[in-house]
Amino acid sequence: MNKVLQCLTFVAASTMSLFAVASEGEVLVILSSETTMELAGGHSIETGYYLNEFGVPAKALADAGYELVLATPKGNAPQVDKKSISVDYFAGDEQKMREIQKFIASLPNINDTASLREILAGGLSQYDAVFIPGGHAPLIDLANNPEVGEILRHFNQHGKPTAAICHGPITLLSAQTEPKAYYSAIQTGQTASASNWIYDGYKMTIFSDPEERVFESSLEGKKLKFYPAMAMENAGGNMAFASEWQPNVVVDRELITGQNPFSDTLLAEKLLKMLAK
Repeated sequence: MNKVLQCLTFVAASTMSLFAVASEGEVLVILSSETTMELAGGHSIETGYYLNEFGVPAKALADAGYELVLATPKGNAPQVDKKSISVDYFAGDEQKMREIQKFIASLPNINDTASLREILAGGLSQYDAVFIPGGHAPLIDLANNPEVGEILRHFNQHGKPTAAICHGPITLLSAQTEPKAYYSAIQTGQTASASNWIYDGYKMTIFSDPEERVFESSLEGKKLKFYPAMAMENAGGNMAFASEWQPNVVVDRELITGQNPFSDTLLAEKLLKMLAK
């Protein structure tokens, strides 16, 4: 190789190294597979993840250099809740909303996520944190899911950050001995008792009862089967709420929970801060 070619090769390699972004690590993102939620009285509504609750923290993680690994129980593409495609959740900024939509659409595995079974088979040691976005969909197939419980126990036992926002914290109920039995009792109004719940006594938050009543009022007389905050408190959660629609993030040990859609940026900040330790 002549000296000119050697020089050009060196310059090209140096330039590439300047623009290369080393990965800070991997974050597992757990989303629901489901798109229809049953209500009381045999009714149902379309649901999915909330755009900002997924996209804002996920983009903050990606911008900080973390690789996102998306997973759903079935390994299918998660669905956005159409009600969340609104500038109301982006402080009226349509450009910001479109930016988050574009970011989510650009994720390499958004339309072909890993299944929870595949995630467990591949091991969990490589993940630095787990993040669970909200929307009502987690109430369907994440709160009562033993595979989710196995994943959460790993992060709990190893003291690795676990972050969930709005309805996402309902997923924490899966980390008990009989999550399906507990969840069934809650849904049907029976006496429910959590068994060996790893988050018993943790301080946490979730979508509050006053906020849920506002959402329920939009259902034209239809009713939810239960309110999530009640289910969390009944299991042993030390619940902490701010006024309706105010950002509120609660941190206790490795657990980070956000109360509502407007807690998205603050939750991302707390998660990144914990990851940096």
